[in-house]
Amino acid sequence: MKITSLFKDFIHSERSGGYLLIACTIVSLLLSNLWLGESYVQWWQQELGGMTIAHWINDGLMTIFFLLVGLELERELFIGELSDVKNAILPVTAAAGGMIVPALLFVVINEGSIYQRGYGIPMATDIAFSLTILTLFSSKVPHGLRVFLTALAIADDLGAIVIIALFYSGEIAWWYLMAALGLFFVMYLMGRWKVYVLWPYLVGGIAMWYCMHHSGVHATIAGVLLAFAIPFGKGDGGISHVLQHKLHLPVAFFILPVFALANTCISLDGIEMSDVMNTGFWGVMVGLVLGKPLGIVLFSLLAMWLFKCQYPSRVNLRHIIGAGIVAGIGFTMSVF
Repeated sequence: MKITSLFKDFIHSERSGGYLLIACTIVSLLLSNLWLGESYVQWWQQELGGMTIAHWINDGLMTIFFLLVGLELERELFIGELSDVKNAILPVTAAAGGMIVPALLFVVINEGSIYQRGYGIPMATDIAFSLTILTLFSSKVPHGLRVFLTALAIADDLGAIVIIALFYSGEIAWWYLMAALGLFFVMYLMGRWKVYVLWPYLVGGIAMWYCMHHSGVHATIAGVLLAFAIPFGKGDGGISHVLQHKLHLPVAFFILPVFALANTCISLDGIEMSDVMNTGFWGVMVGLVLGKPLGIVLFSLLAMWLFKCQYPSRVNLRHIIGAGIVAGIGFTMSVF
């Protein structure tokens, strides 16, 4: 199996950036609860151009992160672990299990309670934190497992976005949604017509993000769509390769740390154990800790039986169980 130098750069930057991400998480929690308190929490909720600062980070900056991960997934689909259709089916099926089983467990625990509509919370995997945790152990993690978790997390997040749009959002602005999908289709055709200039895709991507944001569907999906609209070409040296290379450092050392600061400013002041020790809490806990790995492992085995899929290179059942546990980190999409 050939591991491209670009993927090595991706992993190394993610690993070193991962330490910074975790450090920012710890600092943010300390600032929220020991030093600055409520003033720090409220700072991220300040209005700026019609949205809060935290909202700009989650819907704006994180779209760039999703673009980078989408570009890496595109590379794997063309020349990597997922270039075999059977291998591509495996993480998508596992992602479905990682959503269905936690939701069912949550419903069983909370049936008839005021928390029963919270079944969407344990369905989501936080792609930023889960990939960071995995890359911290990169010396012991096979390349195929990183690709498996990347594909699984993207499929999981796309599924979570659909769930939010269908069951948790307000009214969908269909004209904006159709406009966003229309822009994606135009850019996709540009790729088919061999338009190998980057700036038209970036301009179209910004327009697509604007329409997606106003559609009521989570705007970060625009990042993944843009990644698959940009033509892969012949690989190294193409515009997809160039953009992916340029995004490594800003994502690892700016976007993800800022994301951690904005989303872990959680004040525990005034919260008592009775406020959280309820069936809603246990539904989320059981769903993420038990349901995620159970669903991912069972549906992976099901995919191997039904579709004759195979584990990625140097990956076995023990690795899949580990990936399932890491996938139980639900944060951003769970909060949404």
